[in-house]
Amino acid sequence: MAQYSKVAPTPLLKDELDIVIPTIRNLDFLEMWRPFFQQYHLIIVQDGDPSKVIKVPEGFDYELYNRNDINRILGPKASCISFKDSACRCFGYMVSKKKYIFTIDDDCFVAKDPSGKDINALEQHIKNLLSPSTPFFFNTLYDPYREGADFVRGYPFSLREGVPTAVSHGLWLNIPDYDAPTQLVKPRERNTRFVDAVLTIPKGTLFPMCGMNLAFDRELIGPAMYFGLMGDGQPIGRYDDMWAGWCMKVICDHLGLGVKTGLPYIWHSKASNPFVNLKKEYKGIYWQEELIPFFQSATLPKDCTTVQGCYLELSKQVKAKLGKVDEYFVKLADAMVTWVEAWDELNPVEGKAVEANKVVAK
Repeated sequence: MAQYSKVAPTPLLKDELDIVIPTIRNLDFLEMWRPFFQQYHLIIVQDGDPSKVIKVPEGFDYELYNRNDINRILGPKASCISFKDSACRCFGYMVSKKKYIFTIDDDCFVAKDPSGKDINALEQHIKNLLSPSTPFFFNTLYDPYREGADFVRGYPFSLREGVPTAVSHGLWLNIPDYDAPTQLVKPRERNTRFVDAVLTIPKGTLFPMCGMNLAFDRELIGPAMYFGLMGDGQPIGRYDDMWAGWCMKVICDHLGLGVKTGLPYIWHSKASNPFVNLKKEYKGIYWQEELIPFFQSATLPKDCTTVQGCYLELSKQVKAKLGKVDEYFVKLADAMVTWVEAWDELNPVEGKAVEANKVVAK
């Protein structure tokens, strides 16, 4: 791993960052993360049966919300929050009052770097978010702001300031984030490759965002991080994070914000059942052949200068164009509007006052 001893230590942001965890079980996994998480506030979103008691190890500062809490806080707008699916995590994004969010799944453990040292995933996400992104021109030495790297010869000086980073997307050792068909074909495959790199995803390029090891600047992009309608009563599952990623990337490209992927790694401990996954995914596998071209060609008008404005415009396009693919997308488009309304009710100042600075490539 790159050494950071010569640069200023990474700010811990302990008063500016919430950790959001969706779960249906006791959070014993937090013991492993205690050295890295204990000084932060946790928002636990309990999915499934609200009468079940979730045990949290002692010494953690947390608030826990179950379905009854979601219904009480959002009222009729609670319909936009998924049930029996990890997409419910986005409720935690909405109720947080912090600038930054880190979200992690409860089957993600502390990974080790090639030297055998425990990886502080949260610290690396903070490094990624606090340094600029370079979406308009690719740097062949990857992240030029890391210690030991820089902009290579031929990189335009006018673009070297970069743009604010909205999202940091981390990766996984051990169990890769595969879809059900790939799981079935490669049931024993494990990811052992540790690639010591952070890249900005170029403008105009989509990617499959995974929500199990993810951080973002809530003030810059929070209202776009809606994980959709998945799980109970819906025809699709396991596309929640990818839906959010496609919407978020279109909006980041429009507003001149950056998205990074690569470090940090976590250890993904458990493979989900591929047959159960196939049941959840099969419509998405079919639909995504139309979803991807939709997002690749989506454009937002110049007068969309806030994340909320962009998201509402995108919801109209989803209804008009993807509604022809399946009635589900009409329902999803309506839920996107409900999500923004609920976000603004819980975050009134943010909803009306924050406007992203547009950055245009020269």
